[in-house]
Amino acid sequence: MVFKFEDLEVWKLSLDYLDNVYQLVDRLPKEEAYNLRSQWIRATTSISLNIAEGSTGQSNQEQSRFLGYAVRSAMESAACFRLAQRRGFLQDGTVSDKLEEQTDKLVRKLQSFRKVLLMNSKATGS
Repeated sequence: MVFKFEDLEVWKLSLDYLDNVYQLVDRLPKEEAYNLRSQWIRATTSISLNIAEGSTGQSNQEQSRFLGYAVRSAMESAACFRLAQRRGFLQDGTVSDKLEEQTDKLVRKLQSFRKVLLMNSKATGS
């Protein structure tokens, strides 16, 4: 069985993003395992989970609400990335640069999808 969210481009992008976050958090010091690492993984996982949960909503407004949560989680993940950079935990620029690009693309796609859903719900009155 294929669920609706599995066909969504933003969900697929969120999975790629999560894969790259896992690559980066493995580089964090052991003492960050229950602090920054854990928070970063939870925030990033929340992006995918909110996209999936919102896809089962009864209306465009409901799905839009969950996409809003996904955007917030993406911002939290981006903040974790900045904290790791600031503390000097991430020295390799290749994966870091890729994550920067992915964050930007994912947030733009989530916001665009959300905007379309809201416009459609206003047009249909639902």
